[in-house]
Amino acid sequence: MQTTNPASTGSPAAPSELVQVEIDQGVAVIALSNPPANTYSYEMMQALDAAILRARFDDSVHVILLCGAGERFFCAGADIAMLDRVTPSFKYNFCLHANETLLRIENTAKLVIAALNGHTVGGGLEVALAADLRIAPVAGRFKIGLPEVALGVLPGTGGTQRLARLLGKSRAIELMAKGQNLDVSEALRLGLVNELIEPAAGETFHTAARRYALGFCPPGRASMAVGRIKRAVQAGSEQSLEAGLALERELQQQLFQSSDAREGLRAYVEKRSPQFRGQ
Repeated sequence: MQTTNPASTGSPAAPSELVQVEIDQGVAVIALSNPPANTYSYEMMQALDAAILRARFDDSVHVILLCGAGERFFCAGADIAMLDRVTPSFKYNFCLHANETLLRIENTAKLVIAALNGHTVGGGLEVALAADLRIAPVAGRFKIGLPEVALGVLPGTGGTQRLARLLGKSRAIELMAKGQNLDVSEALRLGLVNELIEPAAGETFHTAARRYALGFCPPGRASMAVGRIKRAVQAGSEQSLEAGLALERELQQQLFQSSDAREGLRAYVEKRSPQFRGQ
């Protein structure tokens, strides 16, 4: 007997169309693509999950760059029309799978950068919060926030938890209870965005973001060490100090056995720039 996914429209886009992946020079660019606002469905989350796993297993990938297709939206969150028509049971499992996908981003031992190329609201910001760093264009004229309270719901894809851990409980509650959307400069001031990027003459923000990501790749940067720093912080900060220190020691021991650590120490002694390989 054939079953129908209640979240799907008559002809849902293929996963390869909803999430576009391009790997070049050690950077895996993963673009959410569902015009006009890059809203996500269960199908898109499945495709994003698969793309993260592909990048995790690909030894040529050192950094993952998340962005939205086009110029106006990073992501406007979940497809509201879809949520309006599906069952409560489907909604629950949809949120659970989204949680698992975003945890996959955090648990991958490679740096993940969210390049906010346009409006980043609701579930779109929740996706970005799962990344390790968030960048935006200096001249960005778009909004960033979690306005779900206006729909009578809460940010249900990790927003209440990740925003509080990033900004502190009181400020996070304030922003979510007010449903406040911030401009780019205010998001930077609060620490919601790490850095504003100025594209070079004739350069798009997407190109500038890729250039920024390359700064964390070999040969100039020891990407394996960057990935282990990420894991120490992401996992260790949720544990006791003693457990976090134990994790840190284990990750450091892994790095001591790497060719990059040998190259870094040797280059320091020889007073030259190291040439890392991410191994």
